[in-house]
Amino acid sequence: SHPNLVKLLGYCLEDELQLLVYVFVPQGSLENHLFRSTSHLQPLSWDLRMKVALGAAKGLAFLHSDKANVIYGDFKTSDILLDSSYNAKLSDFGKRKEEPTIDPGFYVDELPSYYAKRLSDLGLSTEDPTAESNVYSFGVVLLEILAGRRRLDRNRPSGEQDLVEWARPHLRSKRQISHILDARLGGQYSLSGVWKLDFVS
Repeated sequence: SHPNLVKLLGYCLEDELQLLVYVFVPQGSLENHLFRSTSHLQPLSWDLRMKVALGAAKGLAFLHSDKANVIYGDFKTSDILLDSSYNAKLSDFGKRKEEPTIDPGFYVDELPSYYAKRLSDLGLSTEDPTAESNVYSFGVVLLEILAGRRRLDRNRPSGEQDLVEWARPHLRSKRQISHILDARLGGQYSLSGVWKLDFVS
C-alpha cells in the first residue's frame, strides 16, 4: 500500500481466466495522454508531466524498498495510471524478487528485442530484471514524458525511430536540449528544470 500504487481490490485465477481488479483510475494511463490523439485528452502541461514523473519515481522507489521488494519486468508509460488529480498510480507490477515465477509470461512483460539488447549493452540483465534495469526504464519513460514520443516508433524516419539514440546528442547541451521537448508544450516549460533531471551521464 502506497499513495503512488494503484489499490488492488481482488483477483480471479480460474482456469484460463486471470484478472486483477483495481480501484478505478479515471484519467487512464500516461501512455494515452502522451501518445493518443483524442478530443477528450488534452496534452499534459509541463507541471502535470513533472508531477506524474515525481509520483512515478516515488512509487518505483517504494516497490524497490525492503517493504515491498518488487520489480517490474519492463517499466513503461502504460504502467502509470492517473487519478482525477493526475496523481501517478503504478500498476501491473512485476514479480517479487525472492519468489520463483511459475509462468514468466504472466508476471513479467516480454522485453522487445531492441530493448533487451540495450540493457545487455549496459551490462544489465534481461533474463531476470533488476532494480537497475527498472531505473534505466524510468529514464526512458522520463524521455518519453519530455519528448511526447514513444521509445520505439517505426513510423518515424530511420534516424528518429529509437528515442534514446535520437535524443542522446541533444541532451549534452543546454542549448540543444529544447530540441527534444514536446512541441505540444508550446514553449511552456522550465529549461533549467529539464536540465536538472540529469538522466544522461
